[in-house]
Amino acid sequence: MKITIEYESSWRNSFLDGSNNEKLPKDGRNFISSMTSLKQDGNFIQRNITKDTVMGILNRLIGDQRKLYQARLCQDYYFTDIEKSLLCSNINDKSSATNELVYIRNVTGSTDQNSFTGLIKANDAAFKSTISSQLWGILWLDLEQILDFILTYSMKISCPIFLDPIVVCGRIEFLSAEKPVNIEGKVKTALEKLQNIYTNINYLNAKGQVPLVSLYSSALYIQIEKLKQNNDFSTILTKSGGLSGISKRGFTKKDFMDRYTTGSKKLIYGNPYLLKQKKKGEGEVISLLTKANGVLEINLNIAEERAKDLEQKIIDAGVSSFYLGKKGLAYVTNIDTRENS
Repeated sequence: MKITIEYESSWRNSFLDGSNNEKLPKDGRNFISSMTSLKQDGNFIQRNITKDTVMGILNRLIGDQRKLYQARLCQDYYFTDIEKSLLCSNINDKSSATNELVYIRNVTGSTDQNSFTGLIKANDAAFKSTISSQLWGILWLDLEQILDFILTYSMKISCPIFLDPIVVCGRIEFLSAEKPVNIEGKVKTALEKLQNIYTNINYLNAKGQVPLVSLYSSALYIQIEKLKQNNDFSTILTKSGGLSGISKRGFTKKDFMDRYTTGSKKLIYGNPYLLKQKKKGEGEVISLLTKANGVLEINLNIAEERAKDLEQKIIDAGVSSFYLGKKGLAYVTNIDTRENS
């Protein structure tokens, strides 16, 4: 028996983790196609037509809309014998593919890492108190000065410019973009001291270097402990005793600005589906969503009588069109019930 299916614009990527062959988790499968998630290894997933795809199609054609794993669990599963005999060589996918930039809707409530909403609280106590200059002035020290501060705590510090949330945010973003420094000389000594103070912090990146912003972030917390001896920080620090959006090793803009604006964090409702990677010998490689058009031929090794029964079930179900994989448009163009030679 041969079933011929034509299809257009079949999406060949997955946007969720997990598998259709498993029971859905309590909170559903996770969306892994946000701009941040796509940068993580294994989250840009490309798919081809497989035996599972074909079995899903066959179940859909006879009107069964359950998940494939659910249909397989039934004692009277119609395709039990057919599935056992179906081989990859019985599936012939004649397709041509194109890569397109598409915009994926994300309704999970994710927030933009680098945006904020509402008016800026420029007069917040964190920037207008008597200790603000001494606190944020840490960020305007050069590398040699920040290392000396970490090692001695004795440096007198003041900020050379007018302070507000945007100014401080911009300075931390600048430091975050600076190149990491090698662990040698005074940097090594300062890092050893930080690791003795904050024993649970891993300062090193994948290359064994320390991001510059980590030195400044930790120095801010050292300065806080120093200033707290004679000053009240109750209106400056969060309930957990930290600076909003600033950890001892880094900075998150959305969390920092969330404290100093009248609005809430900016929700993300979608993003372009693309992955940028730098590959040796190729430079920057951009991967986009794949769409395919073509003809799928499914060859089933079954007797003609069984084939006619399946054909009748397909006719009775009256499925005119359906998805092949994800999205797209697919439809049966021919059913040949003769036994395969």
